[in-house]
Amino acid sequence: MTNKDGGRYFSFEVLPPLKGNGTDALFRTIEKLRAFEPQYINITTHHSEYVYNELPNGQFQRQRIRRRPGTVAMAAAIQQRFGLPVIPHVICSGVTAEDIEYELIDLQFLGIENILLLRGDKAAEDKSFIPTAGGHAHTTDLIRQVQRFNEGFFNDGTPIKNPGARFSFGVACYPEKHEEAPNLDMDMKWLLEKQRLGAEYAVTQLFYDNQKYYDFVARARQMGITIPIVPGLKPFAKLSQLTMVPKTFHCDIPEELAQLVARVHTDEEAKRLGVAWCVRQCRDLYDHGVNNIHFYTVSAVDAVCEIMEQLKND
Repeated sequence: MTNKDGGRYFSFEVLPPLKGNGTDALFRTIEKLRAFEPQYINITTHHSEYVYNELPNGQFQRQRIRRRPGTVAMAAAIQQRFGLPVIPHVICSGVTAEDIEYELIDLQFLGIENILLLRGDKAAEDKSFIPTAGGHAHTTDLIRQVQRFNEGFFNDGTPIKNPGARFSFGVACYPEKHEEAPNLDMDMKWLLEKQRLGAEYAVTQLFYDNQKYYDFVARARQMGITIPIVPGLKPFAKLSQLTMVPKTFHCDIPEELAQLVARVHTDEEAKRLGVAWCVRQCRDLYDHGVNNIHFYTVSAVDAVCEIMEQLKND
């Protein structure tokens, strides 16, 4: 979902609440964000994971649980309660192709026709990504399943008696390459393949150096990737992120930002610095003709709202 009319558009990514936590906190977040008229709200999907419960005898029992259920339900609730367009994530990780099929059916019933297709992260306990038995190993496999569904066939080849509306979908991309890709060219070839299979746009992993985004887009265009590439931003918010962000998101902290962070002493100062840096990124993106910006809001809702307030006055 992108625009070419020269206006400025924003989208926000949110997490479903933890199992048992209820929806109040998320709905308060959406209430704050909708004031900025987002083009859509992304809702993440999280695979199940192992936890270890201590038994009375002192031993531990491994149990697989899903901490954040309800992506489809939350998408429906946000759409109904706030009247906002929603784009839920559909992922390979932790699910079978049959699970995905039922998810697509549920989304069709709800009238949700735009989705973001992702492989998903590997499980924390795994050294590399391991697909669920009967599931997909790659986003391209997931795309093929969605396209078969769009063409009126279930995953086993059975015709769908009454096909519904077709799904439109986007994918992820990585200006500093996916952590598992051997090099950026190979990573971009996979993005080209996702476009060939029907992806209509790509949203980037977060970055703090705009030049890396510009270089990535230029390289993509040279390779024949023509779909919109939407920049994804997340404001720097805590001192600990100086080392955590590169490790978790596999993106560099620019030298200038790193030096600025080294001069502050509290998380509040780091947050103010992060807001200022992100506003600067946004304005630079505007100056380069970029009119769609996606924000990752997890643990940064208030900072994102501050950024949006400043951008409103431009």
